[in-house]
Amino acid sequence: MNMKTIKWGIIGLGNIAQKFATDLATIKDAELVAVASRSKENADEFAVKFNSKKAYGSYDELAKDAEVDAVYIATPHSFHKEHSILCLQNKKAVLCEKPFAMNLQEVEEMLTVAKENNVLLMEALWTFFLPHYNYVLEVYKNEKLGKLKSLEADFGFYNEYDTSRRLFRKEVGGGSLLDIGIYPIFAALSTLGNPNSIKADATFFENGADSSCDMIFNYKTAKATLKSTLIENTATEAIFNFERGTIKINTMFHMPTTVTITENGKEETIDFNYKTIGYNFETEHFNNLLRKGKKESDIMTFDFSKNLIKTLDAVRKIIGLEY
Repeated sequence: MNMKTIKWGIIGLGNIAQKFATDLATIKDAELVAVASRSKENADEFAVKFNSKKAYGSYDELAKDAEVDAVYIATPHSFHKEHSILCLQNKKAVLCEKPFAMNLQEVEEMLTVAKENNVLLMEALWTFFLPHYNYVLEVYKNEKLGKLKSLEADFGFYNEYDTSRRLFRKEVGGGSLLDIGIYPIFAALSTLGNPNSIKADATFFENGADSSCDMIFNYKTAKATLKSTLIENTATEAIFNFERGTIKINTMFHMPTTVTITENGKEETIDFNYKTIGYNFETEHFNNLLRKGKKESDIMTFDFSKNLIKTLDAVRKIIGLEY
């Protein structure tokens, strides 16, 4: 394969962008060449810290930079569509942070623009590319422990309610569901697929953002019990109960962690010896797609992204959450 160096730009320079840039530096044949923030001062600071050649005070400038091959979009959820389309129209490959956008309609607009411009677009749901998660998917697909009967997955942490923070601001997609509920839902969709029916119940902050969401996904022969919350610390595990054993992805299941398998009364924990934060796995996949001239991931497919946002939309409808 042609190992052309992929030259990256980053739009939106918050915490996730810092993690992405940290891991990008570990990847051979990839280079950070430009970063953009609405504040030139922030962009300059980020560029110095992460060794980016250029820093822009507007997203438009980065999108038009001829040197940039691919752009990682890490702005708030409500801007994902706008910023992805800006880059796609300037023929930049786009890796857009999850959730892809605010609703199915926005996602479909993004996919249409990507196809019209014949440019690679992918939702950056990093968990799909992590070795420990792929190990679990392999056990599931090969029925090494029999069929999957039930799944329990939660993601919760306590955070002081503060409407100056993006996490709590409903108008930018803040609240538990889109931010962290997406991970338990992802665990269900990536194994059991689309549910036959959904039950959901939520609590809300005074500004209308959801503070917690409890969900049950019913399947023909299985059930997924899912939870997201910003008002209590939870184990943040994913437990897969099979006919002949159990696999538990240990705490912070969505990021690099360990996996515990229980079979015939014996327990074994597998450590995947991660050396990075974990963002390099999705980035390397994306780089290879770009080198091969692909326009869509064979892992994080357009269909999977559409199913994910459709499911989030369905839960929102049940709990009465509107943005």
